[in-house]
Amino acid sequence: MNRMIRMRPVHYKTLTMSTTLTRSTALTRAIDYRLLTISSPAFSDGSRIPNKYTCDGENINPPLHIQDIPTEATSLAIIVDDPDAPIGTWSHWLTWNIPITHTVRENHQHGEEGLNDFLENRYDGPCPHAGLHHYHFKVYALDAQMILPGRTRQRDLEKAMAGHILAYGELIGTYKRKGS
Repeated sequence: MNRMIRMRPVHYKTLTMSTTLTRSTALTRAIDYRLLTISSPAFSDGSRIPNKYTCDGENINPPLHIQDIPTEATSLAIIVDDPDAPIGTWSHWLTWNIPITHTVRENHQHGEEGLNDFLENRYDGPCPHAGLHHYHFKVYALDAQMILPGRTRQRDLEKAMAGHILAYGELIGTYKRKGS
């Protein structure tokens, strides 16, 4: 059975997990997670991501600060995606088994990396073809290490994390290329 898991904040400390099955059957349930506070010295929530972190600059991951990590967490995972892509949500970075840290340094591989939608095992920054896009930097505090191959895609990572998420936080940045 092929499943896709989507998570989005509903209100403080609650996320809705929707699992869409291939037979168009939808199952939705509320799960109570602790809330992580995610920030970056490079951009604030809802603001423009600097060129340095995009395809128009150095194309390196921005620094992130993570607060309120539960003491029982054993690892972190990060997914960066663009839900505004014309063909559906586009993955820019998948990384997991990040040792517990409050700082994700720029241009640094912190854990294992999966295949983004550019088919690369790395961070690939914003590079929208047209218009303003929103980039979601999603951070998960997990109670386990994920044993996954390097060819892991976003849906596979989300499926593996299900049942292991202790806390979740998100930082959203925007980007529009010149002339688009």
